[in-house]
Amino acid sequence: MSRVGKYPVIVPEGVTVAVESNLVKAKGKLGELSCHFDADHINVKLDGNQVVVSPKAETKQARALWGTTRANINTIVKGVHDGFTKNLELVGVGYKARVEGSKLILSLGFSHDITVQAPQGIKIACASPTQISISGADKQLVGQLASEIRDFRKPEPYKGKGVKYEGEYVRRKEGKKK
Repeated sequence: MSRVGKYPVIVPEGVTVAVESNLVKAKGKLGELSCHFDADHINVKLDGNQVVVSPKAETKQARALWGTTRANINTIVKGVHDGFTKNLELVGVGYKARVEGSKLILSLGFSHDITVQAPQGIKIACASPTQISISGADKQLVGQLASEIRDFRKPEPYKGKGVKYEGEYVRRKEGKKK
């Protein structure tokens, strides 16, 4: 029995969900997202304002896909209703970021600035030159863009300089000794 899959996905007000043969579509104020599922092993039914996911048989494959399918459907429903946000912090002297249109321009101590184009449906904002906020309906795109920005200059353990997630702990090392 799946601990996650047995709970129905509650569809909030303002979100419409449609279930087709092997596709679930969710439409809300932040856009429209869809999620494929394995129709050979999983049943997905729309019951009022709930989406109920159940396995077709008690096979290992069906049990494995049951909770995953429910979690994916919950993610798209939450994404089109509330959205997802990742916050990044820039730590280091001279490290700064600014937004021009849909482009993020980063100064991270290299000889040149780094320009990052935001994918469609993703919003980038800078509350201050050292704070970056990435938000959108698609959880995967938000996390992927945040990870790509962090990869330009990961936090280093000696001074803690770099791009890090908000609240991320950077384990510090002691420097050279005489």
